[in-house]
Amino acid sequence: MTANHPAFKQGNTAVITGGASGIGLAAAKHFAALGMNVAIADLGGERLAMAAKEIAALSPNGEAAVAAIATDVARLPEIERLSREVAARFGNVHVLMNNAGIGGAQIFGSNADWERVFAVNLWGVVHGSRTFAPAMLAHGEVAVIINTGSKQGITTPPGDVAYNMTKAGVKVFTEGLQHELRGRADAKVSAHLLIPGFVFTGLTAQSGAEKPAGAWTAAQTIDFMMESLIRGDFYILCPDNEVTRALDEKRIEWAAHDIIDNRPPLSRWHKDFGPAFADFLKSNGL
Repeated sequence: MTANHPAFKQGNTAVITGGASGIGLAAAKHFAALGMNVAIADLGGERLAMAAKEIAALSPNGEAAVAAIATDVARLPEIERLSREVAARFGNVHVLMNNAGIGGAQIFGSNADWERVFAVNLWGVVHGSRTFAPAMLAHGEVAVIINTGSKQGITTPPGDVAYNMTKAGVKVFTEGLQHELRGRADAKVSAHLLIPGFVFTGLTAQSGAEKPAGAWTAAQTIDFMMESLIRGDFYILCPDNEVTRALDEKRIEWAAHDIIDNRPPLSRWHKDFGPAFADFLKSNGL
């Protein structure tokens, strides 16, 4: 059997927001197959119920080890209720995966769209971490908090500013959280930033499209995450079938040099700097 990070062991409990589809569902299935108790939190409805059945089918303990809890992570009281229900059902939490996320706010779109994206993507992560972490620290067992970020929160490509802003916020918050945790004597909880690549999710599949050749499956992303956690990685920077780690690193390096070299923002997509970016990649063998 493949080794796992010590937080992921039979009988331990994992909580996953956005757990009814995509990366969250893939994580829940993986954890359930390890013999963990799994609580998935997502908006209520048939999709949540179906996800719970799929997860239970992979668990050695079946439905007894799975809880599907309707939760709107945009609302702190619902996250607090989620924490209480998981504790009552399974006891201590060893894995918290703040994964729920949405897009859809245009730069000059409605305030309601912007507020919803921020409430789910950023405040959902902040409230989830702050609600669950104290008890995870208090029980004294090895535990992890995994927050799902995005490459768009690092290189901030044009097109979805609200989403990029929230994912940049998740990065900053998770970095600060890990700094806080590592500074606590005897703390056995660590925080990690999951940065997926191009992932084929249930949302895409529902449109009838086939998986693009360049995309990873959600399960591949979780496999990579588990390997990264064993190594102790904080930044879980996932490649995919068309973007290598080396290419990601050079894109990040170029973005950082917009400030260092006083270039226009998002110069990678600027008509006067696009050729220079292409030359930069070529000079690095990419």
